[in-house]
Amino acid sequence: MTSVVLADDHPVFRDGLRSLLASVGVEVIGEAATGTEAVSVTRDTQPDVVVMDIHMPEMNGVDATAALAASPSDTRVLILSMLDDDDSVFAAIRAGASGYVLKDAGPSEIVGAIEAVARGEVIFGASIAERVLRHLTQASGVGRTFPELTEREHQILELLAQGMANGAIARRLFLAEKTVRNNVSGVLTKLHVSSRAEAIVKARDAGVGEAGPGNHPVD
Repeated sequence: MTSVVLADDHPVFRDGLRSLLASVGVEVIGEAATGTEAVSVTRDTQPDVVVMDIHMPEMNGVDATAALAASPSDTRVLILSMLDDDDSVFAAIRAGASGYVLKDAGPSEIVGAIEAVARGEVIFGASIAERVLRHLTQASGVGRTFPELTEREHQILELLAQGMANGAIARRLFLAEKTVRNNVSGVLTKLHVSSRAEAIVKARDAGVGEAGPGNHPVD
């Protein structure tokens, strides 16, 4: 029997999902209303799958997923969210989620995704899969400016070139600000420049990013 922890700050939604899973023989062995609780309950119960929302108090679902991915455990994370924007989807994938399904999916799709993730598969909702495949194809770096950069470094450089500071980049990509600082250092090294301003100029000269009104290089 597949065991699951439900992490969502809406109790009515958890109640409905718990009833659905009980009807198909999936055992809910823990619940959490915050990201912090999700990490704690999961570490205590060691379920097969955590069904994780993104917007939760204390710690968002992306950070909670990253914390669980860093733990020595076989538990896998399925994101179940209303958010379908690229930033949320790819932040979850980078954090270590094994799947991403929207909350408006049908019951059979949600149950199927949980069972697939429990078997070790990677699964995405129908409306998300095409974008993920396109992203993975582009991430190879073929034809991309600055192919020496990783996908994350390229994303950060693009946001730098738009005039965004580290804190804003961290919020946009669901990363810790320290992670952004480390990646910025990597970008400067790989581009052979000594400052953010030089990196921004080099990026814009290559057509990466666009300076909007009021956006200026930030040192």
